[in-house]
Amino acid sequence: MKMEDIARIANVSKSAVSLALSGKPGISEETRFKILKIVKESGYLPRSMIKADKVYGLTKTLRFVACTNSGIVLEQYYKQPFFMELIHDIEEQCRSRGYSLFFSSIQTDNLEDAIETMETEHESNGIILLGTNLTQEQIRLIAQKQINLVVLDTCLETFNANFIVMNNVMGAYQAGRHLLDLGHRQIGYVQSNSRMYNFNSRKKGFLQALAEEQLSVDDEHFFSVSPTVVSSQDEFIQKIKALKTPMPTALFCECDYIAISTIKSLNELGIRVPQDISIIGFDNIQESTIITPELTTVHVEKGKIAELAVTKLFDMIENGDSVKMKSFIDTQLVVRQSCRAVGAAEAQPSLLSY
Repeated sequence: MKMEDIARIANVSKSAVSLALSGKPGISEETRFKILKIVKESGYLPRSMIKADKVYGLTKTLRFVACTNSGIVLEQYYKQPFFMELIHDIEEQCRSRGYSLFFSSIQTDNLEDAIETMETEHESNGIILLGTNLTQEQIRLIAQKQINLVVLDTCLETFNANFIVMNNVMGAYQAGRHLLDLGHRQIGYVQSNSRMYNFNSRKKGFLQALAEEQLSVDDEHFFSVSPTVVSSQDEFIQKIKALKTPMPTALFCECDYIAISTIKSLNELGIRVPQDISIIGFDNIQESTIITPELTTVHVEKGKIAELAVTKLFDMIENGDSVKMKSFIDTQLVVRQSCRAVGAAEAQPSLLSY
């Protein structure tokens, strides 16, 4: 049986069959299971697709699980820069240890059944769970299905599981100190309209930096926007237009996507960055160097997060390590052109770069 035959029987494209066999995201779990069921029954195993032998349980396999919703982790989350870079680093770490990485995207409203089906039909040696948008109860359900579990991008301090996350409080504190050191005292805050552990922790760290200087964010200078949009956002534009107080001299944005959309929104209003207002983001995604001006942001060590996650699972699987851990990875400030000192002349922004 050829790949074309499997595609015909499953009523899908050849590319869908390829995605199912290689473990890549881009198709639904229902479609993936249908294809792999046909593959099992037919005995088809393309030699060119090394990862396909996981269907028969011949290799050691880790599963990367993302639970999608409409707020933060989208259906095509793997195309979002932060997650795309993180997944690439996890793949490299798995490969270096002789493990294959299988991808599963499931809806949060069908979590328990989906996990049960995945681990029953295609059992993994361990799960790396993207916990960005998950509750403790949802994480508990997954932990019951797979004891070898590492949760990324969130942290529940009282829950008995492995968590690895960037030090959000530290990163936002660094951003706040940078703006203060540049002389800013009227600082605004652009937050996600979908809340989660990371964003709440960043707000804590940023406000802590301001509080050390007996400062706070004016109520009118809090703005809420979508965290997954990179175009200008009308709600933000309208709130800027309606301000009754003077504009802030700087804005902290809870992630780089928000910062990029904020710069585009301000540009539509004729407000220049950084000449009229300074902008700082968080995550240091690749797009932060493409936007004009290049974005001052907080760098997240995605490679280190991936390394620790795969190493922890490796130790659990290979060495029986049962000790749970909570790991916070410190951040670094990356200074580019989107911020400048209060009162600096227009010819001086380049002096603040890097």
